[in-house]
Amino acid sequence: MPERLTIKDIARLSGVGKSTVSRVLNNESGVSEKTRERVEAVMHQQGFSPSRSARAMRGQSDKVVAIIVTRLDSLSENLAVQTMLPLFYEQGYDPIMLESQFSPERVEEHLRVMRLRHIDGIVLFGFTGINESVLAGWRDSLVLLARDAPGLASVCYDDNGAIALLMQQLYQQGHRHISFLGAPHSDTTTGLRRHQAYLDSCEHYQIPPCAALPGLGMQQGYDYIAGVLTPATTALVCATDMLAIGASKYLQEQHITHLQLASVGNTPLVRFLHPEIITVDPGYNEAGRQAARQLIDQINHQQSPRQIVITARLAPPITTG
Repeated sequence: MPERLTIKDIARLSGVGKSTVSRVLNNESGVSEKTRERVEAVMHQQGFSPSRSARAMRGQSDKVVAIIVTRLDSLSENLAVQTMLPLFYEQGYDPIMLESQFSPERVEEHLRVMRLRHIDGIVLFGFTGINESVLAGWRDSLVLLARDAPGLASVCYDDNGAIALLMQQLYQQGHRHISFLGAPHSDTTTGLRRHQAYLDSCEHYQIPPCAALPGLGMQQGYDYIAGVLTPATTALVCATDMLAIGASKYLQEQHITHLQLASVGNTPLVRFLHPEIITVDPGYNEAGRQAARQLIDQINHQQSPRQIVITARLAPPITTG
């Protein structure tokens, strides 16, 4: 059996110094793109992987997983991450956090670096536009969260069920003119699926639909609520908590007190600031736990990739006093 290649061997074959190879392995700056590509090509051709001792000398754990969130300031994603971390720590994994900022190119870059560093597994918060062919090579060591993809493990939210619960609750309270604020259909889950669930409920209850699909954020909720408020509107369903916060600010400024807000999210911020909003809990905490367990089981060859759907539930009302 041939001897295992070392960083020194890769440096010699690439025509660079050992420090350059080390910087490429650790995705550090100071290396030109041309040199980086040459070193990576040699590593790939030679089937090179850093030895355990080399990883240890760089301060790296032998058991590392990556969590790639879309935004580090996402309230919903942070709720899921909070329940992942204890499970990874319990099993001896060191988690590292990365951010995609909804960029498919950034996801590909993160995956490339994680491949070079021979990371054990990845939890990836998905979004519309990710190149599924890039993910295929991670089939046994990746869990997609909030999106599904053929052949990959995924943990998804029940977008249809969440909206159906809100519409049922509002209808039972006597509301017959319910408007909707959501995201564009280019967002498959939060956008398309939640809007379609609203339209299906309107048809079921024979309610005239009135919707706008501006986006996911507070500013969109504030800017677009006026467009869905008809003289008959008594309730508004928001596809996200952030939309509901923006809408609530507008209602307060306009001194509109008769409108009942409802949203998908049930994040602590909304529950604290606006206990009057009817919310559905999509199961962010449970999704984090399920994603971590699924990934750990896949890494240990105890579970094949599978799709998990988290059941949404109506959050109990907050009592004050």
